[in-house]
Amino acid sequence: MTLAVIFLKGCYTFTAQETYSSKVKLIKSECRIIKHELGESCIPQHPQRIIVTDQESLEILVALGLNPIAATTANRVGNKSPILKEKISGIINLGKESQPNLEKIVKLRPDLIVGFSFSPQNYQLFSRIAPTVCIEYTETGWKKTLLQVANIVDKTEQAEKLLEKYQQRIENLRLKFAQKLGNSKISVMRFYTTLQFTQFLNQLSFPVSILEELNLSIPLAQRQISSNANVSYNNVSLERVDLLESDAMFIALDPGSEENLQKYQNSPLWQKLNVVKNNRVYTVDSGYWIFGNILSANAILDDLVKYLLEWS
Repeated sequence: MTLAVIFLKGCYTFTAQETYSSKVKLIKSECRIIKHELGESCIPQHPQRIIVTDQESLEILVALGLNPIAATTANRVGNKSPILKEKISGIINLGKESQPNLEKIVKLRPDLIVGFSFSPQNYQLFSRIAPTVCIEYTETGWKKTLLQVANIVDKTEQAEKLLEKYQQRIENLRLKFAQKLGNSKISVMRFYTTLQFTQFLNQLSFPVSILEELNLSIPLAQRQISSNANVSYNNVSLERVDLLESDAMFIALDPGSEENLQKYQNSPLWQKLNVVKNNRVYTVDSGYWIFGNILSANAILDDLVKYLLEWS
């Protein structure tokens, strides 16, 4: 990959190396040094050509009022387009998160590359193209991540306002859910396209952390199984769908996973679940239910209001 970047830079940009070198000299008095997981980078004061290497970084920057010029698409889950809508019209597709198109990245001449969890090798690779920042991300630590990215692009005030507004919404909805649902238990599941099993998401996951802010909870059996887990999910075979029994169930579908869901739905074991008999099963978009940030969190709240507060 490193050789590919060197070759592409030679073919498409030179003066790319000279341009980047002159920028470095210029930026010394105009940039901010940002420390991150893999080192430190000299970030332009007002980057104009930002590239992001994952959908969560894209979501954060859009929420902060910025418009990256290019981004990757998710490897498995749905993309963020349903919640980003016209805000990403015209954005250039760099391919899958696991294999971004290096040729496009070099041609676009970014002045900043932002992404989550680069390997040291990929960080060195991207750093040869433009200043690159590696962001720390955990599913339940998305608020900290929002503030971290906001600091990088000098949008801390905007991020704080977004979080303040979100917290006000949580406090308002918490009472409504308590009055409507009491101690109801909610299952959150994910169906994959190519993997022949499903999962329930536990307390380490992004969506369940939002449920817990509302004082809602996953079923006790799920919590006990995942109490010692260091991942945000637990696999569920057809034989153990009893673990999914709950007052309501949200199923996040990856693109093309309908066939896998149908296999479960056709099972007599599935059909015996009270949550199924009571028609309290709701399919939702994995693009914002599995991983996300402030916009995804609000979209999940929208779904919870739509389905749970309208119970008859």
